[in-house]
Amino acid sequence: MESLEEADLCFPQLLNTSCRKIHYPIVTSFLIRALLSCISPLTAFLNMLVIISISHFRQLHTPTNFLLLSLAVSDFLISFLMLFQMILLDGCWFLGDIVCALYYFMDYTITSASIGTMVLISVDRYVAICDPLRYRTTMTQKRLQISITLCWTCSAIFQGIRFKDSFKNTSSAKTCFGQCTVVLSFAVGMADMVLSFLGPVSVVVVLYIRVFSVVVSQSRAIVSQVASVTLHCSLKVSTLKSEMRAATTLGLVVVAFLICVCPYFCYILAGQSASVGTSSTFVIVILFYMNSFINPLIYATFYSWFRKSVKLIVTLKILKADYRDINMQ
Repeated sequence: MESLEEADLCFPQLLNTSCRKIHYPIVTSFLIRALLSCISPLTAFLNMLVIISISHFRQLHTPTNFLLLSLAVSDFLISFLMLFQMILLDGCWFLGDIVCALYYFMDYTITSASIGTMVLISVDRYVAICDPLRYRTTMTQKRLQISITLCWTCSAIFQGIRFKDSFKNTSSAKTCFGQCTVVLSFAVGMADMVLSFLGPVSVVVVLYIRVFSVVVSQSRAIVSQVASVTLHCSLKVSTLKSEMRAATTLGLVVVAFLICVCPYFCYILAGQSASVGTSSTFVIVILFYMNSFINPLIYATFYSWFRKSVKLIVTLKILKADYRDINMQ
């Protein structure tokens, strides 16, 4: 009886202070581990293709693509956080308190930077569709690079301040040995919820409602003009269609992000632990991580330049110096 009880403990040598393992049915445990084991490397691989494509080919150095690059970097990093969720699957943490606090810091920093990037994508599409004449002078590469850098820096600073006490008192939040959790004050938690989620998501939703209302009105204008189109009008119509296609594609990225991330933050808002510690949190956490896997699939479906760059990367033609300036359209 005593040996069975010890087998249920994360650290059998600490009978009175060790956390107990979480036991799943064998099939459930296998499916969870198999899913995380497949999603993690695939997410890393697909987002690395996006990073290499935009970084290498000069024609892809556009303001919008730099935003996609920032998003791909965050998705690539999230793929490694999935490995920590596999460690937490049975409710036991063996990597120490400092690594636990660092894991939460990275998780929230990357997520905050992703949400900030989504806001920048929404602003980019808003200016491109609603004020196209000022787009080239407003959304320059330099300005967006600075904005992306500030987004990541501010996310890291804010989360560093937020988890400052967790790094100082690594054992204060633990109720048993082998637990990975952090406790934050209500004020800090609400500030993070407003600044990192509710505020940015509200901005994203408002901007995209405006963008798609303009897209609908412009689509109707194109249909009415298509019968009597001149060369000049043809170029204008082609430009409008290109911008609408980009807005629709990035709109899908934003919608997929909201669908995957909102349940995660709502669960945290309810005061629950955001890790695969119980079966009730599994679907929410996996859905959150699935967003990083879905984004490259959206690019592959709607962006011809991404499909072409993948072929060049896989066939190693990317190693040829003259291919860096190749036409990617």
